[in-house]
Amino acid sequence: MRLIFRSITYLKSGNEIQRRAYKIINELNILNDFAKYQPTLCGTIPISIDIKGSDLDIIMEVHDFKLFKDEVKLRYENLDGFVLAEMTVRNVPTIISNFRFKGFDFEIFAQPVAVEKQNAYRHMIVEQHILMTNPHLKKDIVRLKEQGVKTEPAFAQVLGLVGDPYDELLIHGTHLGVIKYT
Repeated sequence: MRLIFRSITYLKSGNEIQRRAYKIINELNILNDFAKYQPTLCGTIPISIDIKGSDLDIIMEVHDFKLFKDEVKLRYENLDGFVLAEMTVRNVPTIISNFRFKGFDFEIFAQPVAVEKQNAYRHMIVEQHILMTNPHLKKDIVRLKEQGVKTEPAFAQVLGLVGDPYDELLIHGTHLGVIKYT
């Protein structure tokens, strides 16, 4: 799988939300401050299917959870809505931190897995491919999201995928030749 979205420069020439996100991410300096963790913006804003209230999801590869939690606290615990939690997500140890900065909600999602192998990244690659090859689906997906349906279930519903939407989207991406399902 080729690595795309590893830089956020594409946001500079994007829609209004993407341009604002570019400015705020750079102002926060999160990509530089956490460069050793390969921070990568994922989610709906990069592929332009965000709705009001969509957050900036930044995934990272982290192996030393204690050090990482200390770094996140040092930089962001004074920001509005700061929360830091350690949990297991789909059998993978995970750190999630949320906070608000300059009008954007941020979510840091860290796992001891390379970013290009994390599901958030893989889902986004598949979703982007689907939208590029079937642009007419965008309005239906956004409409479902506005009704409260999460992104992966919205794609699954529009595509007629049956089963766990998170797994089915990855399987679909494998059939499309966009990713390898593992």
